[in-house]
Amino acid sequence: MTEEAILQGCVKQNAIAQRELYNQYSPQMMSVCYRYAQNREDAEDMLQEGFIKVFSQIHTFENRGSFEGWIRRIIVHTCINTLKKNKHFNDTVNSFYAINIPIREESISSILQAKQVVECIRMLPIGYKTVLNLYALEGFSHFEIGQMLEIKESTSRSQYSRAKIMLENILINKNIIQKPTQQKQLVATSG
Repeated sequence: MTEEAILQGCVKQNAIAQRELYNQYSPQMMSVCYRYAQNREDAEDMLQEGFIKVFSQIHTFENRGSFEGWIRRIIVHTCINTLKKNKHFNDTVNSFYAINIPIREESISSILQAKQVVECIRMLPIGYKTVLNLYALEGFSHFEIGQMLEIKESTSRSQYSRAKIMLENILINKNIIQKPTQQKQLVATSG
């Protein structure tokens, strides 16, 4: 089935088209859910709830932008709403550790695609992980993240900065990346 045929079938609530849509997009969307979830079962629940929303809202898709992008946006919002509903987003890192995280502007974006790095991202506290996913991987602005999560834009920015530092420390501890040299650290912290 073509994407257009799947879309039209889903608008008409055709079970075959719905199954085809799910089979075509669920693997990519499962990986999105898994980035936000605490475990595989939670990710599967988010995925199912997300696709229920996709099927109930499919008549609102206006062929502006990609269909996959439209589905992804619904799935991301479903994940965020699930976290907020279950109050997982309020889980925070030990405040002593959070206060003592040095803020640096080094980017880790060049290594975000490695499987090991994704697993390390999953080790972050849920708030840090959520902001990192939304900003670095989904491309939302800190303003948009603040609105979604009902936090201040500045909170999103600080959580993102702290998430990068915590992720870097996890990657160093797991020997996935090397600790920056002393000279590099001085330049990063003085800028």
